[in-house]
Amino acid sequence: MIKRAVYPGTFDPVHYGHLDLMCRGAALFDELVVAVYDHRKPLKSVLFSVDERIQMIKEALDGEENITVLPFSELLVDFARKIDAQVIVRGLRVFSDFEFEFRSALANKRLAPELETISLMTREQHTFLSGTTVREIASLNGNVDSMVPDNVAIALCERLGKKSNRSFNTPSPLRD
Repeated sequence: MIKRAVYPGTFDPVHYGHLDLMCRGAALFDELVVAVYDHRKPLKSVLFSVDERIQMIKEALDGEENITVLPFSELLVDFARKIDAQVIVRGLRVFSDFEFEFRSALANKRLAPELETISLMTREQHTFLSGTTVREIASLNGNVDSMVPDNVAIALCERLGKKSNRSFNTPSPLRD
C-alpha cells in the first residue's frame, strides 16, 4: 500500500520553512501532495494566484521526485479523500501554533476519522518565517535572500514593483 500524505497551505509565498517541511514529509511517505489552497472565496488576501504559487513551489522543488503540487478549494478532508491520502502533515513553528493546529486536527478527525495528522516541528532557523513576514519585508524592499529561493524573491520584486536587492550568492539548501 502506498502511503500518501498531504501538506496543505496557502504558501503565499513559499519560503524555506515550507520547503524544509515538504522535503522532510516526502522522506517519511511514499508520496507527498503539497495542496495549495485556492482562495476562491477570500478569507485571507493573497499576493499570488494559486497558479503562480504552484509554479513557484514546483520550481523551488526541482528534483524532488515524490512530491506532487496540486490546487484545492474544498474542505481539506474531502481533498485528502479524493487523492487517497492517509495522513495530513502540518508544521509547528512556535508554541502559539499548537492550539490552532490541535483544534484543526481534532476537527479533521471528527470529519474524517480515517485520516491521521502528523505535526513536524520546524527547524530552529525557520521559526520566525511566515508568508506574512516575508511579504512585509519584501514590500519594504528588505532583503529576503535567506528566507526564500531565488525564483520566489524575483517574483516578489516583480509583483511588488520593487528594485531587486538580491545578492544571488547565498543559496540556502533545501536539506541540511
